[in-house]
Amino acid sequence: MSALTVSQEEVKRLKGIGFLNNKGTDDFSARIVTVNGKVSASQHRLMADAAEKFGNGMLAYTTRLSVEVQGIPYEKVEEFQKFIAQEGLTTGGTGAKVRPIVSCKGTTCQYGLLDSYALSEKIFHRFYEGYRDVELPHKFKIAVGGCPNNCVKPNLNDVGIIGQRIPVVDAEKCKGCKKCAMEAACPNGFAKVVDGKIHIDTENCRHCGRCVGKCPFHTTDESIYGYKIYIGGRWGKKVSRGRALDIIFTSEDETLDMIEKILLFYKENGKKGERFAETIERIRFENVERQLLPSC
Repeated sequence: MSALTVSQEEVKRLKGIGFLNNKGTDDFSARIVTVNGKVSASQHRLMADAAEKFGNGMLAYTTRLSVEVQGIPYEKVEEFQKFIAQEGLTTGGTGAKVRPIVSCKGTTCQYGLLDSYALSEKIFHRFYEGYRDVELPHKFKIAVGGCPNNCVKPNLNDVGIIGQRIPVVDAEKCKGCKKCAMEAACPNGFAKVVDGKIHIDTENCRHCGRCVGKCPFHTTDESIYGYKIYIGGRWGKKVSRGRALDIIFTSEDETLDMIEKILLFYKENGKKGERFAETIERIRFENVERQLLPSC
């Protein structure tokens, strides 16, 4: 292992464009940004070629769904950038900025309640790309989950979106069956027959939509799709579980606009070096929510 001869200033500059120093060497890992973890077959082939041509032949996948090519010599950094640009690939995903967007497979998953690929791609273009020149107090992570199964842990990100399906109950159609199909379908036990009528515990309902359409008497054929937004989550040395805003958004445009409002709030109110969870803790969630949702 050769000693590091690249200056610390240059190491810092390269980190800012997505090249992380391999400790104790003049080699770097290039962090290739993907759109919520998706790449085309031709892009994947090019990344494999780049790993063999410039690095150690390995591709490593990060928790933010970026791809790292390891072991790139310092003098090959610019050549590497030009090589991957052939397929429209870039490096990045570092710094006190919006980080690459993480998404689950809700678009194709049987439990998906929203088009997580399409939504996360819109978030990627509007906020990862659109805010690349905007310095924030700290890094800012956004995740999109297709349903309350929470596979990509949206509530452990600075902003998390979880797909919702809210059942609309027509109690008059309920026959009070002893073996209620809706009750059997609810994975959390929040749908129960009480005094001969189906009752959903709306306070605790996860809005997974599993009960919708299960009643043979059409008690809950109708439902409302929506987006639940969590703010202030993080993991690492310090863990904070995000809290949901008191509104379930039913419009994609409203959801995107709220993400922007949250980002601007953090930019204006966060202190340098302070994660959004700490900003919320300092100002108090209720006060943050009141500014984000004036009707609260």
